[in-house]
Amino acid sequence: MRKIQLLMLFVLSAIIFQGCKKDVVTSASTTSDQILAATINGTSWIPDDVTATITYDTEAKTKSFNVVGTADLKRVKWTITLSDATATNVNTFPLATYKVDATKRVQMAYFTSAGGVEYDQVGVVESGSGSIIITAIDPTKNLITGTYSMTTKKVNYNQDGSIESIETSQIASGTFTNLPYTFGQSAQ
Repeated sequence: MRKIQLLMLFVLSAIIFQGCKKDVVTSASTTSDQILAATINGTSWIPDDVTATITYDTEAKTKSFNVVGTADLKRVKWTITLSDATATNVNTFPLATYKVDATKRVQMAYFTSAGGVEYDQVGVVESGSGSIIITAIDPTKNLITGTYSMTTKKVNYNQDGSIESIETSQIASGTFTNLPYTFGQSAQ
């Protein structure tokens, strides 16, 4: 009888303590759960069509990381090309910051469409106006994570050759999170 009383006291105590437990408040994550996202000219953009590839060229000994994302008649595209790449760990890519500069090893572009299948490039990303940061890669699962941003500039000229206007587009706060990529090898 004593054991039953102690057991009941224990169960009752557990129920009381559970009832006094503080409510836990969870907050929404500030990071996107999308595999590719950005803010384009102040508007949130999440592509519905994304491709990512890492390609190793055995003859030229180069490795390229290519991404294309398309949605809402907008397209973002970039390529990072590494020269003198080794044949070891070919399906991975170095964690680093890659910037658009005069070497042309990083190329970034922004395109729009008037509703057809054709996309027109909106200006160019000049040296120092774009970067891609690779922060994590899982070559076993072929997933890559990082951030990107770019500013495109299009100069419009008058008939006499003078500058009429300059259009800029901002692709900011770009993220790619566990972006699946395919891997391939080629020989040119």
